[in-house]
Amino acid sequence: MTYARNSMPPTTAFTAVAARRNFGGQQQAGSVHSSSTSPSPSAAGSTNPPDKGKRDWPPQVRSYVQRSFADGNILPDVDRQEMEIKLKKIISQSVEEGTLATIDWDNLPLPQVMIQDERRRTHSSHFPPLPSKQNGHSILTNEIKSNKRKSAEIEPSDSTGGQSLPWRQSDDRESFESRLSYPDKRPRNGAGPDSPFSKSNQAPEARKKRFQGALAGTSSAASLRPWRSSTTHEVEPTEPKGPIIGRCQDLEKKYFRLTSAPNPDTVRPLHVLEKTLDHLKKKWRREKKYPYICDQFKSLRQDLTVQRIKTSFTVDAYEIHARIALEEGDLSEYNQCQTQLRALYVQNLGGHPFEFLAYRILYFLHTSNRTDMNDVLADLTPTEKRHPAVKHALDARSALALGNYHRFFQLYLDTPNMGAYLMDMFVGRERLSALSAVCRAYKPDVRLRFVTEELGFDSDEDSARFICEHGAPHLLEERDGGVHLLTGKAPGFFDSALKAASARPGVKVPT
Repeated sequence: MTYARNSMPPTTAFTAVAARRNFGGQQQAGSVHSSSTSPSPSAAGSTNPPDKGKRDWPPQVRSYVQRSFADGNILPDVDRQEMEIKLKKIISQSVEEGTLATIDWDNLPLPQVMIQDERRRTHSSHFPPLPSKQNGHSILTNEIKSNKRKSAEIEPSDSTGGQSLPWRQSDDRESFESRLSYPDKRPRNGAGPDSPFSKSNQAPEARKKRFQGALAGTSSAASLRPWRSSTTHEVEPTEPKGPIIGRCQDLEKKYFRLTSAPNPDTVRPLHVLEKTLDHLKKKWRREKKYPYICDQFKSLRQDLTVQRIKTSFTVDAYEIHARIALEEGDLSEYNQCQTQLRALYVQNLGGHPFEFLAYRILYFLHTSNRTDMNDVLADLTPTEKRHPAVKHALDARSALALGNYHRFFQLYLDTPNMGAYLMDMFVGRERLSALSAVCRAYKPDVRLRFVTEELGFDSDEDSARFICEHGAPHLLEERDGGVHLLTGKAPGFFDSALKAASARPGVKVPT
């Protein structure tokens, strides 16, 4: 049986789908029908309103988009994602303003070029704006208005007919300047005090008068430096032409912490300070009033500092104050004097550097500061090691490191200069350590006289008092015509007291 070729209806192997003619979203699921008799796009448009995402873009716009993504127009310093955002903004803005068909897309700068222009405009506030066309092509001016705050703030003018936009109602230049900081505080491009870049015009009057009295006489120098703004929290004084010379003739003067520039009328010159030092030494020997003497020495040191006096007299003043502070156990003032003396000794101004080097080593033994002690030992010269005071301090350090309490207390009883005042601050701690060693080595008891001689006490009464002050009177027993320490009944008793004393290296243990 034969059949005619055209007797059956033709069948297709695919379903016709309308071509998408927009750059926007996806087609709706109901827009494509499985029937081969689907209406054409033109027919559908005549009966139903067009979707927002579907638009027939002009050929000029398509060509503009293709040129934007062409390999020859890609700029390495412009990110692709940033360029796509800029391109969408340009096209969307032209659609909203109805200028899609009037813009000259062939001559319009590419989005990556606009981005570069915005960057250059951000880094140079004086860059003139691009001219806008007068035939309704507002896209040329609108492309300058970036989402970035800096680009919007430095734009000097707008092409919207003088209308101020909500985000442009503040002083653009002032807000831009408030976020800029110049490392050297100098006005850029030769701007003077009247320039908008100068913050001195924005300072309140109260702050301008803040240090008027302290900086009197420096206005001429300050006027030459307009970048020294009064809006800063600290007023920087001008460079002095030289050290001040005091005119005060009083031998005694209370110490006041300086809060402004020193007044020469309240500063004593060098020849008066020399008389003051002799007066204070005599008064210290006669009255021994340390709070008053310390205040007077601090005032003397302040006058030396503000006049920049660094001579052998300066070294003498600091050394005498340091010795008095040691005698009274004032380590705070002693440390201040010791710090200044180290800097003065480097200048070879005389004094007693070996003596105070020995004090420094003993001080580190008191504070158990191993780090600074190692630094001192590394910097010692052979000449310094041979000096008697320094050699004594080094021997004391070695005896403690080896646990040789017998040698340590021999050195304690023969300390040169004023080193004994420093050793008194930690000898109680070392006596507890020695008592702990004696209790472990001697059983069942030892004579108290042995403890007195080994631990450097002046008498048996002092050694017995030391033991009782640390809570061990029950370890003392009187028999056979003498007092004995019951070492067999004190296992670890002095170890706990030593641990408590070692936990507070800066606290003096009773001796």
